[in-house]
Amino acid sequence: MIAKTNEFFANVKAELKKVTWPTRKDTYASSLVVIVLVLVSAVFLGGVDLILARLIRMILG
Repeated sequence: MIAKTNEFFANVKAELKKVTWPTRKDTYASSLVVIVLVLVSAVFLGGVDLILARLIRMILG
């Protein structure tokens, strides 16, 4: 059991050495894109919600 666990962690360590980690600049750029898209989506959905709420208010009353 211990030998298998050690082998597993050795394999994990070997695989992590193969990973190409993003640079700080890449991470910053990707994060900025995600934040901008989330904000655009939030504004769009908020606008749709506002329009639909007013439309329903007009229909009901």
